Amino acid sequence: MHTIIQASETHRRTSTSGTATAAFRKPVYDCQGQAGGMKLVVYVPGVDASGVSIEARGPDIVITARKTRFVRVNWQPLNLESLQKDYLLRLRLGRDFAYERMQAEIGGGVLTITLPKRVSDPAGSASRLRRVA
Repeated sequence: MHTIIQASETHRRTSTSGTATAAFRKPVYDCQGQAGGMKLVVYVPGVDASGVSIEARGPDIVITARKTRFVRVNWQPLNLESLQKDYLLRLRLGRDFAYERMQAEIGGGVLTITLPKRVSDPAGSASRLRRVA
């Protein structure tokens, strides 16, 4: 007797989302803690300023860097497609940073992002505390 096991819906969904991230590769990066925040250095060779997208989603930061493509007249594939992949970096940094005051600059394939720490209000944190008993 043969048994056929059907793949579940969750398995199908994860496999399709995996193909979307297969078009990207994870860049090399370095996080450096500073007194007033954090400095994030991301190495993205072949990317200029117009190809960089930085999004803050709650405690996460998502950096997408797309390479500039030049199509030549005599182009033929040479199995170099893996080198042409764009970059995608997802990091969970937490809610202690002021993402709205983030500063970024790129030069020579090096993206530098400076994230200042969120200024906490001692009076505001005391007002958020409440008595339950």
